[in-house]
Amino acid sequence: MTEPFLPVSTARQARLHELVPGGAHTYARGSDQYPDGMAPVLTHGEGARVWDVDGREYVEYGMGLRSVTLGHAYAPVVDAVAAAIGRGTSFSRPTELELTAAERFLELVPTADMVKFAKNGSDTTTAAVRLARAATGRHKVAISDQPFFSVDDWFIGTTDMAAGTDRLARPLTVRFAYNDLDSLEQALAGDDVACVFLEAATGSAEPAPGFLDGVRAACDRHGTLMVLDEMITGFRWSAHGAQHVYGVRPDLSCWGKAMGNGFAVSALAGRREVMELGGLNTDADRVFLLSTTHGAESAGLAAFLAVAEAYTSGDPVGLMERAGRDLAAGVRAAAEAAGVGEHVTVSGRPSCLVFGTRDPEGRPSQAWRTLFLQELIRRGVLGQSFVTSAAHTEADVAQTVAAVAAACEVYRRALDTGSVDGFLAGRPVAPALRRTAAPRRL
Repeated sequence: MTEPFLPVSTARQARLHELVPGGAHTYARGSDQYPDGMAPVLTHGEGARVWDVDGREYVEYGMGLRSVTLGHAYAPVVDAVAAAIGRGTSFSRPTELELTAAERFLELVPTADMVKFAKNGSDTTTAAVRLARAATGRHKVAISDQPFFSVDDWFIGTTDMAAGTDRLARPLTVRFAYNDLDSLEQALAGDDVACVFLEAATGSAEPAPGFLDGVRAACDRHGTLMVLDEMITGFRWSAHGAQHVYGVRPDLSCWGKAMGNGFAVSALAGRREVMELGGLNTDADRVFLLSTTHGAESAGLAAFLAVAEAYTSGDPVGLMERAGRDLAAGVRAAAEAAGVGEHVTVSGRPSCLVFGTRDPEGRPSQAWRTLFLQELIRRGVLGQSFVTSAAHTEADVAQTVAAVAAACEVYRRALDTGSVDGFLAGRPVAPALRRTAAPRRL
């Protein structure tokens, strides 16, 4: 048997599979998302670069599943966290840090009146659903056909990976098509939907003119709450979120990822009359709202405040978008030069780019995606996307474009034969959310 490209990482990954279901703590980080024998186990990162246990260095994209916009080990955030945890991390009463963080967050997100902090995105999105149900007396949730909203049953029960979810709850979640107001109207026709859940935009889709205003108007007509998922767009589109960029005011919004530059912190924000259903200034039955031991521990809140300062004093969004524009231009030029411009593509917002890989017939292909990933990893570029950070330098982009150019030459030769056979070492990657472990069963 041929030794894997990353022998130490491969051995460590095998051990992880023995101890951790799936071999990682997030399915998107799983080894089945990378070519066989080429899933690096990392040791550390700095800026836009990471290192693995095999001693290899990579320019990284995706940046912690889009949670790192300022760069790995960004000193002002690390220093702020170190200072905060030196004074204790968790107490039996609120801290002054919680007040400061809440005031700062609401300054950045003026569409909201109140905020509550947590540790992960799914806690906040599920809390939004609970608030909406209490506020409207309804139980259905309408979700846009976008990739991911929560690990909880109301969303996961609608995916291919629904084993173990409550079958009786599945009919309570209905879907509508993004950028399609007619499909939204169909979902809301019975006036029995508690909330409409969507991302204002994604890396691959911008809202059509009038779409978000139409969603807002439809929610108002049908007595439904509008909830925006700002997990990815918050601090990547703008420090004020996509709602600021597109000029729409949701009833509730959910934040996380980049608001801590990789530290665990998330937030649920919204209108006072809705949020207070989980507080003490209401005569209604109380909502059990984000009562978490670690929701306001000092490390996450200190990280958020340092991130907020970086966005106030500098222009991280501008930097990551500039790197993204340069990268997209370079990738397109390299693909065209190799004659694969219709097969290797890059698209999306400059700060949130995705690459596409197509087979000889022009169809999106996991096998051809794997070949592209394989050739990038061989040349020191790691990423399931081309999502940039403010730490990506001209040198990082130049190295990436050179790696893409070489990868496209291999891609061209494979296209000439009509198959990845003989070029791809191992099995193709597979969708992270799928019904069975096959086709990447251990």
